[in-house]
Amino acid sequence: MGYVGADVPVELITAAGLLPLRLTGKPGQDSALGDRYLGRGVDPVARSILTRILTDDYGPLEAIVVSRDCEASLRLFYALRELHRIEPALGLPPLRLVDVLHLPHHTTTRYVHAKIAQLREWLGRWRPISDDDLAEAITAHDTLRRSLGRVAALRRENRLSGTRFLEIVAATTALPVTDAIALVDRVAADPAETEGVRLFLTGSSHDHPAVYETLERTGFLVVGEDHDWGELLFARTCAAPTELALAERYQYNGPSAPRASVRQRAAHTAAAARACGAEVLFSYARVHDDAPPWDFPEQRAATGLRSILAERQPYGELTSEALAALAPAGAAA
Repeated sequence: MGYVGADVPVELITAAGLLPLRLTGKPGQDSALGDRYLGRGVDPVARSILTRILTDDYGPLEAIVVSRDCEASLRLFYALRELHRIEPALGLPPLRLVDVLHLPHHTTTRYVHAKIAQLREWLGRWRPISDDDLAEAITAHDTLRRSLGRVAALRRENRLSGTRFLEIVAATTALPVTDAIALVDRVAADPAETEGVRLFLTGSSHDHPAVYETLERTGFLVVGEDHDWGELLFARTCAAPTELALAERYQYNGPSAPRASVRQRAAHTAAAARACGAEVLFSYARVHDDAPPWDFPEQRAATGLRSILAERQPYGELTSEALAALAPAGAAA
């Protein structure tokens, strides 16, 4: 079952006997088909994902669950829903939107809990999810999150590159949870020494390691990030193996750039950058991703680090201007 966004409770998909597959874009791939339905003013990741869905690039999918984690994901959902309605010949799989809010209120918890209960009922068409099924899935995914936390610690100790770390995290979103745990534990048992100017990456999310690779080829070591393909994906576990605890886990996960306040983001970035001993703060803002530049001034002030903002960057790339701006920071450190 394909899913889009870190707000999708993957535990429910696992509990329904299905493999949760997080859908990624593909930098450099022609996205003309996605552009046709979404327009070129939408985040290129969403346009790439739509193109890959329409060309069966992911292989057969039982269904697609989309979270309302950002405006681009919501636009993607609306496009898929309309195509499902007016183009039945496309054979698109069943589609579901899950709306997780992140306000710190009891009323928000009730709302999120209701949405998760509705998704659980919908997934029951594949296999009814018992409380035992759900508890087992929550326990397994929390085990995976703790294992990823141990790998993140290796990166902070200069024993794993940021590129390799991101590749590992991405691999876990395409494997059965037990296989993902085994993969992460193998990596944790065999780290490799690395070095570079310690860089904390903020801004847009990265579903592909190309930007990490470019940064680390130019002398940096990505030791931390605050996007939902990195440590935000696994930093929070469930307080208990129950549906309510699952709702609270997703409600309080974050803070992500599209869904959190500037102040929340700045405080989180500063704490995370200190924890990993970052020397440089780099904000990568992808074209048509407008949230990160609003966060940057307060993030820079809160961290006190040498800070660079690269706006309107191509998907999966860094412009020559961004690399030139980074060069003095690398030389100074």
